[in-house]
Amino acid sequence: MGNIKFKNNINLLNYTTIKIGGYTEFFAEPSSISEFIDYLKWVKLNNLKYRIIGAGSNLLIKNTFHKGVTICTRKLKKIKINKLSGFVEAECGVMLPVMANLLAQSGCEGGEWLIGIPGTIGGAVLMNAGSGNLWISKYLLSVQVLDIKNLSIYKLDKKHLIFNYRFSSFQTNKFVILKANLMFRPNRNVKQITDKTKQNLRNKTKSQPYHLPSFGSVFKNPTNNYAGKLIEEVGLKGFSIGGAQVSNMHSNFIVNNGDATSEEIYQLITLIQQKVQQKKGIFLHPEVRMIGY
Repeated sequence: MGNIKFKNNINLLNYTTIKIGGYTEFFAEPSSISEFIDYLKWVKLNNLKYRIIGAGSNLLIKNTFHKGVTICTRKLKKIKINKLSGFVEAECGVMLPVMANLLAQSGCEGGEWLIGIPGTIGGAVLMNAGSGNLWISKYLLSVQVLDIKNLSIYKLDKKHLIFNYRFSSFQTNKFVILKANLMFRPNRNVKQITDKTKQNLRNKTKSQPYHLPSFGSVFKNPTNNYAGKLIEEVGLKGFSIGGAQVSNMHSNFIVNNGDATSEEIYQLITLIQQKVQQKKGIFLHPEVRMIGY
């Protein structure tokens, strides 16, 4: 553990897709899983507060100073795909669109929907990310984790974990996701899968504001309803507070028009919740994780 090096006072704005963030006291970006584990052990031994971020999508970081350590996993991007079996081993920082393209090139079917999700596999497992009726947990076999309490490494099979809509056991336990093992359908037509993947991306870029900083979806869809539809029905499509705006393309997206603050984004999230609750009697639960609130 002699190679522990932290940066100080790093602005996290460049580590989130909404392009908002405060300063972190210490910052680390490990380039291997063993280095990642070393950082986590060091944090534990020194009893420091810590937070782990991946691609920084689905993340609102308050514009303040954050004590402790922020560890970013986006350099942990090794992935192995077995074309014959469809078996995939991916480090926690592998980006979902990268995985979608590699699966297509390998003739493995089932990951075409991952193309437009700006997150990492670690974040996707944590959130049980999905699109429509497809969730990452459907393809998951097992997860390699570090237990932060006793600093032991375990392999957890899916059957020992709980997954629901936008929920996994990792939101409540003390395990840090290191790698994920997944299974897709092998030996399929490469051109068909590639075409479907490209079409999925075209559909998403047409209907979602990819040209502006955003979280991705802000709210979970209520049972038998859509958050975007409810937000539009209460008249908030295009509504702004400062530089934070409900997207004109898709109402379940909040975009940063260049100079939004975390407070403006937070106020807009709260206002949407209040309006939908008042007019529709439905409470919208955020998908977005909030740090500092």
